[in-house]
Amino acid sequence: MSIAVEMRNITKSFPGVLANDKIDFVVRNGEIHGLLGENGAGKTVLMSILYGLYRPDEGQIFVNEKEVKIDSSATAIKLGIGMVHQHFMLVPSLTVAENIVLGREPTKNKVFLDMDKIMDEIKDLCDRYQLEVDPKALVHTLPVGVQQRVEILKALYREAEILILDEPTSVLTPQEVESLFKAMRTLREQGKAVIFISHKLKEVLAICDKITVLKRGKVVGTVEANETSPSELAEMMVGREVLFTYEKKNVRPEKAVLRVENLQALSDRKLLALKGISFDVCEFEILGIAGVEGNGQTELVEVLAGLREATAGNIYLDGKQVTNTSTSERIDLGVSHVPEDRHKRGLILDFSVVENLILGRHNKPPFTTGWVRLDFEKASDFADGLIQEYSIKTPSKDTLARYLSGGTQQRMIVAREFSRKPKLIIASQPTRGLDVGATEYVRKKLVEMRDQGCAILLISADLDEILGLSDRIAVVYEGKIVAIRDRSGASELELGLLMAGGKSD
Repeated sequence: MSIAVEMRNITKSFPGVLANDKIDFVVRNGEIHGLLGENGAGKTVLMSILYGLYRPDEGQIFVNEKEVKIDSSATAIKLGIGMVHQHFMLVPSLTVAENIVLGREPTKNKVFLDMDKIMDEIKDLCDRYQLEVDPKALVHTLPVGVQQRVEILKALYREAEILILDEPTSVLTPQEVESLFKAMRTLREQGKAVIFISHKLKEVLAICDKITVLKRGKVVGTVEANETSPSELAEMMVGREVLFTYEKKNVRPEKAVLRVENLQALSDRKLLALKGISFDVCEFEILGIAGVEGNGQTELVEVLAGLREATAGNIYLDGKQVTNTSTSERIDLGVSHVPEDRHKRGLILDFSVVENLILGRHNKPPFTTGWVRLDFEKASDFADGLIQEYSIKTPSKDTLARYLSGGTQQRMIVAREFSRKPKLIIASQPTRGLDVGATEYVRKKLVEMRDQGCAILLISADLDEILGLSDRIAVVYEGKIVAIRDRSGASELELGLLMAGGKSD
């Protein structure tokens, strides 16, 4: 196979950070090439250079064996390079067809859109690459899996021969993942080069031909997918053996810590997002909530954490009615919350490590003295203990949170929330965007808290995470709990069908 892309000696630095250090990277036509690495390993920077979002400090780029200078994404597109970003770049109010041709609209008489030509070209693309979409559908009405197809079609419409997919499976059901993989295989058969960035080792091994691993801005190695394993890849990424299964104490949960009855709540658009949800979570138990994002999970977490008002139904904590009590009251009653958006809900980025670690109890003893004055010495000593216990990698406890890596920020949140000795932990997407090492750490801590008697509600779009950690699994679809299964009786296929609105046998 001929070489589609060759990047030689690519070096890129930012103030205080060497992001790419003399990287060599080769992808061939008709190949799906995986790109792995911890957070901060340099994957995104490298692909941003290839797509023209950054310029390298040193190095050469060759496309189809010709040296090129890529100074913008427009140049990259002209060279046949397309990129599907983790967060979709679609206009929700436009149709599928309008999004696909946006910026390259064919016209009649240089004035009017040539809709017949647009529809014919999109139909031809859909047939050629087995990517089924309705060109007339409004994007905001489509499931995320279909929106992703639109993003891929948009790149193919611009005649992309080299396609970069950045974390494309993060919000898909197993069935949607398989549909995506089918499309990727078709692209490979058509001779295109696909670069697949992911943290999910099982998926990388399932779809890729070769895999390149980066660590601290350098290439650790490139391996054939059929000659390696998840444990070997994880060790290349992290530098040590990584756990993928977690032993849990064999206990029989009996006492319900959280009970939810017929809960209803509105979305930000004032539409009914929760439609009579009922469930309970017991001590010594992890109840996993599985579902494609956008089916009421965010509203459920916010209502349980006291961040959104319930319009109907009841919430009980240890038998006490807490339905519309404040967040502060719930913290006092033993509720801890690991939010899905660590920047928006979990941290104050311009506060120091110390200040973030005491949030939620900064106005209570032992951190306050008379007239609510903060005792900086006690706060500092407390932070020292958590930094050591939770291995928080920070230059200083006075460093601002915004200057720490995503994995370190998540450790700070976990340390703060778990150190309260909670009765209930609400963990929402706790490992989103984390590399394999940080993911292992957070999951291990959740199991430890469960084994200490804590009730844990785990909300995750990662079905492997749900299956790996949960004792029971509830599936949410369109604001309703459609099924609850014991982990021992739950299959990935059945859960995937339920998550997509289907019915199990």
